[in-house]
Amino acid sequence: MNFEFFSLDTIQEWIQQYGYWIVFLGIMLENAGIPLPGETITLVGGFLAGNDELRYSLVLLCAVAGAILGDSLGYWLGRWGGLAALEKIGKLFRMPSDEIELAREKFRGSGDRAVFFGRFVAILRIFAGPMAGLSGMPYPRFLFFNASGALVWGLATTGVAYYAGKLIPLESLVSGVVKISTIALILVGLWFVVPRAFLWLKQKYPIHNDLSPQQHTISANPIPVAAHDCLQSPSHTNAQECEDTLVS
Repeated sequence: MNFEFFSLDTIQEWIQQYGYWIVFLGIMLENAGIPLPGETITLVGGFLAGNDELRYSLVLLCAVAGAILGDSLGYWLGRWGGLAALEKIGKLFRMPSDEIELAREKFRGSGDRAVFFGRFVAILRIFAGPMAGLSGMPYPRFLFFNASGALVWGLATTGVAYYAGKLIPLESLVSGVVKISTIALILVGLWFVVPRAFLWLKQKYPIHNDLSPQQHTISANPIPVAAHDCLQSPSHTNAQECEDTLVS
């Protein structure tokens, strides 16, 4: 997505003008499926708190509350809207339907972890809520992992911005976090793609067994094989000699 409209200067001006509401709404709407730079907004909020323009505790509270509420909205969107609603969200991020279906299959086996750790990956945190609702995860269970992940994510994001903002410029701070998020997104992408690639290779190049049914039968019974080898040996000229050799 193109976030040129949401420049760092613009985000900083909005937070300075409207305060904590921008932090709360930014991360809430992003987690609900609207393509907004919620994490960047949270970083700017933490940065301003580190420069004594905002209270850190309120920035953290708004970030965590917005993350929990936004993901909960996404959960009910997936629960009530089904796959069609999820595909509409995917179109906003140019995510094809087959990738959404693959993500859905992956989610079924690791829903708890996806909700918790997905908070730290840009695209995944947007889809975790709807995926949980679509897969039928009970809401209390979802809320537990959602809130736990939001708290850890909020502490990490605002904490890094608060302390690092005292040492480095805002642009460098956001750039560094974006690089880390990109690496995390690539790793998640590999987690989805690699098993699918192995499955494709297995289907395209199946492993054939070169042994014929007759060879399977012979190999299963070592005595006939040994007798056959004995008769083919130049040192044994008749069946009696082979029999004596095998018995001995």
